[in-house]
Amino acid sequence: MSVSRELVLKELGIDPVWRLKQRPTAAGDEVGADRRSRILQMDWMQLKEAVANCTACDLHKTRTRGVIGVGDEKAEWLIIGEAPGADEDAKGEPFVGQAGKLLDAMLAAIGLKRGENVYIANVLKSRPPGNRNPMPEEVAACMPYLERQIQLIRPKIILALGRFAAQSLLNTEEAIGRLRGRVHQYQGIPLIVTYHPAYLLRNLPDKEKAWEDLCLARETMKKTG
Repeated sequence: MSVSRELVLKELGIDPVWRLKQRPTAAGDEVGADRRSRILQMDWMQLKEAVANCTACDLHKTRTRGVIGVGDEKAEWLIIGEAPGADEDAKGEPFVGQAGKLLDAMLAAIGLKRGENVYIANVLKSRPPGNRNPMPEEVAACMPYLERQIQLIRPKIILALGRFAAQSLLNTEEAIGRLRGRVHQYQGIPLIVTYHPAYLLRNLPDKEKAWEDLCLARETMKKTG
């Protein structure tokens, strides 16, 4: 590793063994703000390294690997889910199990394909044990990574899959049934909410509603030019 590379990593809070440095927690909000500020200055390589070695919450103790995302890093379509599951945790790629197959089918239905003008990510970058619901502190720890991904990708549209993704991005506690069916905005980017593929596998009748959401997303995308 070059000296200049070490200095850059040190400034970003990543030491030569690729671990985010543990910082004092007494400062509370100041520590969080400083960490977020550093993450929002990272390039793709630095961001991937930080996610792979993050210890900002306890999920790093039980995960196999951090899962940053997959696809076209200049995509117009950004798909955001909740968190890695067992398959994703093992492979290091989001949506690779049965839910991933359904997501691929959903994308194909509107003329899209994984990796081609599409980037897929999750709010959480580490798998919660037993696929439990994310904890607020875990979402807070991971959100700066997602924020930076959105800044780097600069998508024309965001498709939020499931309640946790929608609520985290829109900073709301509204139920997904009230959030879907209309166009929201995330920092000036149109955002469409629909059901998570894992939910649809358990609730087949709602696939029709998800199709409506996909059509809304496709029409919204056309209007963006």
